[in-house]
Amino acid sequence: MAQSDVMSSFWRGVRHGVPFILVVGPFALLFGVIAAEAGLHVTEALAFSVVVIAGAAQFTALQLMGENAPTWVVLLSALAVNLRMVMYSASLTPHLGGIALWKRGLVAYFLVDQAYAVSILEYERDPDASPAVKFAYFIGVVLPIVPFWYGLTAAGALVGAAIPPELGLDFALPIAFIAMIAPALRTNAHRAAATVSVILVLCLTWIPFNLGLIIAALGGMATGAEIERRYGL
Repeated sequence: MAQSDVMSSFWRGVRHGVPFILVVGPFALLFGVIAAEAGLHVTEALAFSVVVIAGAAQFTALQLMGENAPTWVVLLSALAVNLRMVMYSASLTPHLGGIALWKRGLVAYFLVDQAYAVSILEYERDPDASPAVKFAYFIGVVLPIVPFWYGLTAAGALVGAAIPPELGLDFALPIAFIAMIAPALRTNAHRAAATVSVILVLCLTWIPFNLGLIIAALGGMATGAEIERRYGL
């Protein structure tokens, strides 16, 4: 394996990751603003993003904390939102399971939605690429994303409520997930899981503390797994 192949894969990952800055930037700013409004100091908001590095779970936790939800509900809800990371990990294992332990640790830490969505499509296009080439691509994708997530979280916390609400920064989250999920709904199992989870979460909005989200996530995963088990689709 030539070093040039690794570097080429790395820079291709960087190019593919750069467009996500347009989504991650407003999303990070919004989280920083909300964190500041919730009473978190700039360093606390930044630490939240650095340690958790999972936007949807962070927003969920902040919302529930603002509603004075029990600690166990905050933790359970955040974990439920991040259950998809377990599926991401299982999906990436055939491609990256053979790399060194410290590299797997980096992948685990930087396993954000954007990095997974872009990387798994790349791996499926070139399944015979070496683990080193695949790892380089993954790191290339996250390189432009993560610093913006950290930096703009801090910026949002610093600016706080000074950012006018009419900027509509909350558009970033739904657009990001639509852009990532839609191309991945390639099988009947995928589409059924997405459909059932959406229907359930809409029907269960009356359940307090966002617990309907947990039920919807479990229902969607169970549906997709059962269809794949029965029909292999």
